[in-house]
Amino acid sequence: MPTTRRTFLLGGAGIGLGLALTGGVSAPAAAAPAALGGLVPDPRKRLSLPRGFSYRIVAEAGVTELSGAAAGEKTPGYQDGSASFRRPGGGHVLVTNHEVNQRHTQHFVPAVPGFTYDPGCHGGTTAIHVDERGRRVAEYVSLAGTDTNCAGGPTPWGTWLTCEESEGRAGEDGRTKDHGYVFEVDPRRLAANRDPRPVKALGRFAHEACAVDPATGRIYLTEDADDPFGLVYRFTPPRRYRGLGSGVLGKLGDEAGRLQAMRALDRRGRVVRDLAVARRPGTTYRLEWVDVPDRDAARVSTRKQFRHAGSRTGGAVTRSHKLEGAWWSRGGAYLVASFAKPVEDGSAAAHEGQVWFLDPRRNTISLVLWFAPRKRIDGPDNITANPFGGVILAEDGAGAQHLVAAAADGSRMFLARNEVRSGGEYSEFTGPNFSSDRKFLFANVQTPGTVFAIRGPFGALSG
Repeated sequence: MPTTRRTFLLGGAGIGLGLALTGGVSAPAAAAPAALGGLVPDPRKRLSLPRGFSYRIVAEAGVTELSGAAAGEKTPGYQDGSASFRRPGGGHVLVTNHEVNQRHTQHFVPAVPGFTYDPGCHGGTTAIHVDERGRRVAEYVSLAGTDTNCAGGPTPWGTWLTCEESEGRAGEDGRTKDHGYVFEVDPRRLAANRDPRPVKALGRFAHEACAVDPATGRIYLTEDADDPFGLVYRFTPPRRYRGLGSGVLGKLGDEAGRLQAMRALDRRGRVVRDLAVARRPGTTYRLEWVDVPDRDAARVSTRKQFRHAGSRTGGAVTRSHKLEGAWWSRGGAYLVASFAKPVEDGSAAAHEGQVWFLDPRRNTISLVLWFAPRKRIDGPDNITANPFGGVILAEDGAGAQHLVAAAADGSRMFLARNEVRSGGEYSEFTGPNFSSDRKFLFANVQTPGTVFAIRGPFGALSG
């Protein structure tokens, strides 16, 4: 068992969290939920879980094989954001991002004819079919030729929005097209993904994740960027498309709707220029939204346009270092800021993670969880809502890497630990998400590129 500076059960206050497999490798099981204790070391040295939980390996880069047009090719690597959907006939379809960029030299997403946006790039998504018991049925390429597919988000109409964390231009590093867009992927109808087209109305920037409001069709997006830090964006569709639906985003004009950046105001009406200053859970800011002058960033990155834009179109906006995961649940969007280190990155204050809840009805953003520097949890990244209450966070920090369950009462506990070193380090967890029947928590370890289906008494984590 690797040495870690963290302990299993972690105290801490929080608000708002009450909103809420081929191969049979498994951790020891049998305890009732009330008997949950520390993580039980995995004899296979893959994934340590609490007593009562077990896992299956659903896919692994370079090991499992693809089907369909790329039959015989191996599963691509660098798994990141993902979501699962009901599978026709039973089971689930897991759509998984592959954060492959121009620096990677292996485990590319195969360039499938008809489903490749740019043959000069090697990222994309795969769709993994599993049965009711979490056993792998098939895996195929659902999008290829994209750049650094980081996170994204599921839609209320049952598709996946995959986000390019890139600002790459055509002609750079072999790219034949501009990148930094969002693409819609249908998990069930492969034909719907033919001839991929970016949703340019959602802007061109270093996209991280997104969350869709089912009531209004508005989409909230995070940006992971530096110099300056990234922004939180809101896309409002044209009135006639407020219902959106499968395939509608692909039909929108490049300038359709409104793309705006978030401006948070404190109690005195002052602009909060850096979210890092908030450290007390319950801190709430009122929001304003500022139009992005040029959403396709023809000359200047969207986040930089507010340095130069006049007060009518820009002015002050709110930024944050390492804006990462986003997930819609219980009427709002959870947003994660991974860490802030003033000496190293210039943030206004230090933390090892923040979780925010953006409430569109009140037009506010509230701090739900705050992780102190140099403590037990660090670098929360992807996030999902636990359907039994609370949230699940994927760590991308220092040392050992965990899935962290934050319960409705604010307590935190380690739900899983990665036991595989890659290049001498433990790779991050990515893409946690629950199946629609709430039986499985799917999650990835980015390197060596493993997709897990975890089962257990998840209700015991809800506080």
